[in-house]
Amino acid sequence: MRNEFLVFIFLSLGITLLSAYFFWPPMIWLLAVLMPVIILGIYDMVQSRHTVMRNFPVLGRGRYVLEELRPKLYQYFIESDTNGRPINRIYRSVVYQRAKKVRDTTPFGTQLDLYEEGYEWLNHSIAAKDAHDLDQDPRVTVGNAACRQPYAASLLNVSAMSFGSLSKNAIMALNGGAEMGRFAHNTGEGGISSYHVRHNGDLIYQFGTGYFGCRTPDGQFSPEAFTARVASDQIKMIEVKLSQGAKPGHGGILPAAKNTPEIAEIRGVPVGTSVLSPPSHKVFSTPEGLVRFIGQLRELSGGKPVGFKLCIGSRSEFMAICKAMIEADTYPDFIAIDGGEGGTGAAPPEFSNSVGMPFVEGLATAYDILQGFGIKEHIKLFASGKILTGYHIFRALALGADACYSARAMMLALGCIQALECNKNNCPTGVATQRPELVQGLVVSDKKVRVANFQQETIKNFVELLGAAGLDHPDQITRHHIYRRVSMQKVMRYSELFPELPEGCLRTAATVPDDWQLDWQLARPDRF
Repeated sequence: MRNEFLVFIFLSLGITLLSAYFFWPPMIWLLAVLMPVIILGIYDMVQSRHTVMRNFPVLGRGRYVLEELRPKLYQYFIESDTNGRPINRIYRSVVYQRAKKVRDTTPFGTQLDLYEEGYEWLNHSIAAKDAHDLDQDPRVTVGNAACRQPYAASLLNVSAMSFGSLSKNAIMALNGGAEMGRFAHNTGEGGISSYHVRHNGDLIYQFGTGYFGCRTPDGQFSPEAFTARVASDQIKMIEVKLSQGAKPGHGGILPAAKNTPEIAEIRGVPVGTSVLSPPSHKVFSTPEGLVRFIGQLRELSGGKPVGFKLCIGSRSEFMAICKAMIEADTYPDFIAIDGGEGGTGAAPPEFSNSVGMPFVEGLATAYDILQGFGIKEHIKLFASGKILTGYHIFRALALGADACYSARAMMLALGCIQALECNKNNCPTGVATQRPELVQGLVVSDKKVRVANFQQETIKNFVELLGAAGLDHPDQITRHHIYRRVSMQKVMRYSELFPELPEGCLRTAATVPDDWQLDWQLARPDRF
């Protein structure tokens, strides 16, 4: 349309000028509209970055407008209740309704296709229990024999999301909700800010390869800074991040432009400098080193529960860590398993889509290895991966988890509308942005109540599922309780899809199952 646009320029200018000169002088004001369009079109024709704009001056810009609007138009006008991604409308609505404590029932039956491959369910019992007679706030004690300050954790807690990724108001609302509902709030690896402590909710202090909040000026781990950081009674547990589901094996960098005085103080880094988070830790490089580090952190913290978080990659590496634990007779108090589906962390698509073991397989693998080495009794498992409803908690516990984290559901409880703007600093609900004009829209006093409501209502519905299955306690949940349709004609229990390893079978080479032999032989405590 380049030639057509040139014709438009000459015709529009000619007609306007002639009309103003011979017929009606006020026509000259039409140039106020025409000239910006003409200038914009000429710019489009001479610029070299965008072919569509170069070939279709002015009109070609419509493509980029529609691209910007596409996610909104799709969410509101095209997607059904069941096909939204990454979280469909059904589950988003459940979170919103429970956060607001409004009606969360659905009419006229399920919208799910019960005969679709992958559909899952749990079977109820004829001898169902009255949920009102069960413990309404089931908890799990985190802390093995070496722990001097065990923590009674809720079955559903706030997953790791740093200040910087989330706004200050979002952090305060999450922590306020944790305080109201008596559950834990994981700080994320970005350090502990004043917003984390303002409402006195229980904290799980997480740090990663950047050692934010416990580092030396050159980026090494600082025992002194760590001891001072975790001295507060508000910090209940310590979590070392090895990897995360959004981008396992991928480091990160805090650009100098984002390293404000506030962020620098929280993370313990110089103001206005670029700060690197390497893909792996500096303080250890072997499974033996990790286990020694866990023991060191426990002593430095005064005996608080210490664990680590990872997205399972190689089975042999996780087995190597277990071998190192047995050799040193030192065990973490908990391990958090993150699914390769990703979460709130922005990441390259290659890592989000194609790296890391998915949640179900990762959690089952971790439990089976711990059970196979006979050390599960020392370690609690936390699970993180689209925990949105009571069923998701039930399924996680069936696979071997003791408790759960949730990130995206907590963001939805804060008011997130899944606008998919988290990595652009444009979050319209003030959750994942640092722009003050957007952050102020998130009212802490209201949203902290919604966070607490969502957590409590989800636990309540989990307890109802427990009763429906005829069980008295979460410890009684097994893989026998969950079913999955693997084809139109075939259904399998989780216990068939993910058969558990016999306890202690990985202790010696002679008892290792054949399909685990190669991983067992590759697993060495002196190297990853």
